[in-house]
Amino acid sequence: MKFFIDTANLEQIKEAQAMGILDGVTTNPSLMAKEGISGEENVINHYKAICEIVEGDVSAEVISTDYEGMIKEGEILAALHPQIVVKVPVTENGIKAIKYLSSKNIRTNCTLIFSAGQALLAAKAGATYVSPFIGRLDDNSTDGVELIKQIVDFFNYYGFETEVLAASIRHTMHIIKCLEAGADVATCPLSAIKGLLKHPLTDIGLAQFLADHAKAAKK
Repeated sequence: MKFFIDTANLEQIKEAQAMGILDGVTTNPSLMAKEGISGEENVINHYKAICEIVEGDVSAEVISTDYEGMIKEGEILAALHPQIVVKVPVTENGIKAIKYLSSKNIRTNCTLIFSAGQALLAAKAGATYVSPFIGRLDDNSTDGVELIKQIVDFFNYYGFETEVLAASIRHTMHIIKCLEAGADVATCPLSAIKGLLKHPLTDIGLAQFLADHAKAAKK
């Protein structure tokens, strides 16, 4: 399973990259706003800066809701860097835009997926990735990880090449559950990724090793 970091924070991206486990980055307008990035030129420059840090795919989201606006933005974003994947919402215009962009060999990430039917339409339109939002489903008393499994199963059965990118991951256990469900990618906050390192027995074992080494050094 590939790891993407879900942020627009350059320092967090650099930290994840330095760990040697980062495969890509996902962003959205909310994450950009959180970092104080606004204005078309600033947003574009920020995407370029992200692409200079990582080697994998970087999802850059369109903000238009009409078909013509989506494809215009999508072509501009895709031209910024070969690593850019155009992120498009799963609306009727979004599906049409994904079909057009994929016909031009522009890679896409269909976002705000909350059902298997939405994922199906995106895959048929040629999306490179579909992004089911599991955390938001959990917030609404629906099993988000079960949706990941359902989409993975029917993509495998029907031979779709579209990758399942588990999004809206809130914590480390979400990552493990998505791994079990067969997700191709998990996009996570840095805290969730680093949480995979944590286990009390590791801390206890390391402390014991260091204590034993200290005793032996005194002899």
